[in-house]
Amino acid sequence: MDTVAELTIVRHGQSTANAAFADAQARGLADHGVTGRDADIELSPLGWQQATHLGRWLATRPAGQRPDHIVCSPYVRARQTWTRVAETAAAQGVSYPEARVDDRLCDRLMGDLELMTPAMIAQRFPAEAARLAADGPYAYLPPGGETFDDVAARVRAVLADLNAHHPGERVLIVAHDAVVVTVRHILDGLPFTDLDAILAATPIANTSLTRYVHANGRLDLVEFAVTPHLTGADVPAHPGR
Repeated sequence: MDTVAELTIVRHGQSTANAAFADAQARGLADHGVTGRDADIELSPLGWQQATHLGRWLATRPAGQRPDHIVCSPYVRARQTWTRVAETAAAQGVSYPEARVDDRLCDRLMGDLELMTPAMIAQRFPAEAARLAADGPYAYLPPGGETFDDVAARVRAVLADLNAHHPGERVLIVAHDAVVVTVRHILDGLPFTDLDAILAATPIANTSLTRYVHANGRLDLVEFAVTPHLTGADVPAHPGR
């Protein structure tokens, strides 16, 4: 087998920034009040609950479906998500391998526009807002940031390393919605613009799972942005930002 046997990508739980962005939008405010670095943003109380539910659900999976290798984004919210998942599963007698942090799995870098809402960008960087509208969200290059092609380049390198070093193993990645989008772009051969309709119908909710399974020499998508661990729970699956 020249690829991993199974690849599952989990988006982190709701972050404090996700919650603040949603609140600002609902109240019609431009500024959400979040400060600091995007990499240091922590989980919200809801995000911790989502991760707990995911840990309980994963602990009920048969041993033959548990990951052999775990890779995590360096961002605090992703590492907190996996820590809570692993601790919750351990409390139910299920242990996982220690997660490896890979810096290439960070969220899309927005440079000077980091942690800004569209309204904030329009107010503070009107020229950038116009350029974003002209280029589209995938091709747009923020000052000091990345296009989605840039994100795809580093995610593609991660996938190549996983296939080379963990063929035949079940791999779980804990990262961001931008990583999920670029994995679909890479493995499904979908242009980014074609993903818009898919994402409109199925947003990548916090702690959702996207799963690929090896078949006929390739990784085939079998589940996209599913949240079975939140079904019937008192924890909503907010898409977030």
